[in-house]
Amino acid sequence: MKPSQFAGLFGCVALFLLAALIPLPASACPFCSAPSLTLTEQLSGSDSAVLVKWIGGTPAKLSDAGSTEFEVIEVVHQQNGGKLQKGSKINLIRYRSGKAGDLFLLMGTLGAGNIEWGSPFEVTQAGYDYMKNSPKPDQPAIKRLGYFLKYLEHSDKMIGDDAFGEFANAAYSDVVQLAKELPRDKLRTWLTSNTVAPGRVGLYGMMLGLCGNDEDAKLMEHKILETTEEFRLGIDGVMGGYLLLTGDKGLSVLDEKKLKDKQVPFSETYAAMQAIRFMWQYGNNRIDQERLRQSMRILLERPELTDLVIADLARMKDWSVQTRLMDLYEAEAFNIPSIKRAIVRFTLASIKDTGIKKDDVPAGDGSSEAPAIDLPAHCVLAQKCLDDLEKRDPKTVHEAKRFFLLK
Repeated sequence: MKPSQFAGLFGCVALFLLAALIPLPASACPFCSAPSLTLTEQLSGSDSAVLVKWIGGTPAKLSDAGSTEFEVIEVVHQQNGGKLQKGSKINLIRYRSGKAGDLFLLMGTLGAGNIEWGSPFEVTQAGYDYMKNSPKPDQPAIKRLGYFLKYLEHSDKMIGDDAFGEFANAAYSDVVQLAKELPRDKLRTWLTSNTVAPGRVGLYGMMLGLCGNDEDAKLMEHKILETTEEFRLGIDGVMGGYLLLTGDKGLSVLDEKKLKDKQVPFSETYAAMQAIRFMWQYGNNRIDQERLRQSMRILLERPELTDLVIADLARMKDWSVQTRLMDLYEAEAFNIPSIKRAIVRFTLASIKDTGIKKDDVPAGDGSSEAPAIDLPAHCVLAQKCLDDLEKRDPKTVHEAKRFFLLK
């Protein structure tokens, strides 16, 4: 493929790759979509919250927002001095359709002496009980997640969605503490079900990796190796869970089937890349770091991924590829500005990784010259490479330096 042909490809996957460039918060599930505000957090953040039933209302007109009347069934909480009680009437100056007796949760904040109610949130009795009994956000994570674990894939969609949201917001280290409580049989069912939302598959795959066995590893491998041309949301989490169970053996499977095979859809290769990142950050040496670097290096030959791979190898401090990157710098297939900038930034990162602490620097004798310091070989090589690049391509080096940031 010629460099010009990559323009269309990069446009199609730009948003997809953005996820790799913006690190998730440390408190987020590695394989879940961006964390959202859960119902418990919304309840805790409100000044007043009440369970109400719909009484009636006036539909909106062109010049009138309409109105809706509710009756308070139960006060969840209210600010000091609040006068809400069972049987109180609340009239909203906007219309919310409903039927007599329909249940809603109203949450409000205290404004200029009055409660400003948010949009009515329709609930079932089961949904209300779930929210009311949920551990508050300031409770220990293990206690909170233990409660929400029971409600994953609940038949009440609101409950199931919110319970998943709690895990999507949870730190991986907290989920690990629940390993012995995770519902292995249910997780197996959810991973093979056509009714489970695709966005949840990544979490369930990761969970099965924490509590599963060899039988589960085979099930996950079968799912991973399914032939497909479609983008599979969450397959990265399944791969991550698979690596937790299989270690080096499983990584070799991904090497052959997802990384080396250039006929594999881009999304599948990228998912395997995400699984490697996961094991690097969270794998607790289940797979040796050098072995993970080895797999990541395979992807240097994929121009559509090369710039991201180079950034990962810099984070992994794999300075062994410096000479190889210099060869790529002039290769026609890799003559892409983002790749060139990534190579420069890799070189800058290598130079900075001296391994020398401030206390290790010998004190001077008062002369104008600083004491000589023996730098690691990779630093010396990187400096020579940078000097060479500054002569050959000063513009790219300048651009790369402007936004140099390694996380």
